[in-house]
Amino acid sequence: MTVDLTLLAPAFVAGLLVIITHVPLGRRVLARGVVFLDLAIAQIASLGVIAAIGLGLDLEGWIAQATAIGAALVAAVVLVWTDRHWPQVQEALIGVLFVSAASAEFLILADNPHAGEHVKDMLAGQILWVGWEMLWPVALFYVALLAVWFAARDRLSPLGFYILFALAVTQSVQIVGIYLVFASLILPALAARCVPARWGLATGYAVGIVGYGGGLLISALADLPSGPTIVLTLLAAFLAVALVCHRSVTPA
Repeated sequence: MTVDLTLLAPAFVAGLLVIITHVPLGRRVLARGVVFLDLAIAQIASLGVIAAIGLGLDLEGWIAQATAIGAALVAAVVLVWTDRHWPQVQEALIGVLFVSAASAEFLILADNPHAGEHVKDMLAGQILWVGWEMLWPVALFYVALLAVWFAARDRLSPLGFYILFALAVTQSVQIVGIYLVFASLILPALAARCVPARWGLATGYAVGIVGYGGGLLISALADLPSGPTIVLTLLAAFLAVALVCHRSVTPA
């Protein structure tokens, strides 16, 4: 079976954009010990999109985008407040926020005949349907975000980090879905922890590139859903790095 790489190219570039942005953010998430932060923010951003659907707004329009971004920013502010006042239960509160947003989505879509399709798109994503015209504004946005991150990451307040994180995740969840947002943040970051610090970022990027490139090829060749296939390929790439690192430190 042959694969038309020109059809996969926009999806692969979309994956690269997500990885380039999410690997450094994922490493900070692991360092802060709030692993499920991305799931909660992604679910809130998804809730913003679903709310726009419920209101009959055009998902390609700026109002729907503003709804998703606004919802994610509100969640970021709330999580900063809870982190300041109840840091010992922050992870539990993040879980509560996630399940509450997911439940609200189902209520909003209760009478929508396409509810299952909308929820599936938000979870597993539709990366193969990404077009070049959609990627340009996202690429410009990510370049600006990365510029701020690498220039000020050591001086960012908790609120600044949560806001940057919310903005990045809001864009990503609409491109690749919640599952891939989580996998793109955590699996490359976990791989980066297996190697010396100076190789951490490069290792994370390598795992992301292999995961998206390999996952897209496998999904096309085997006619499998692209999002879940990429998630499992990212997992395989992480496990390969972990295995190599384990062998390198195991006494002969």
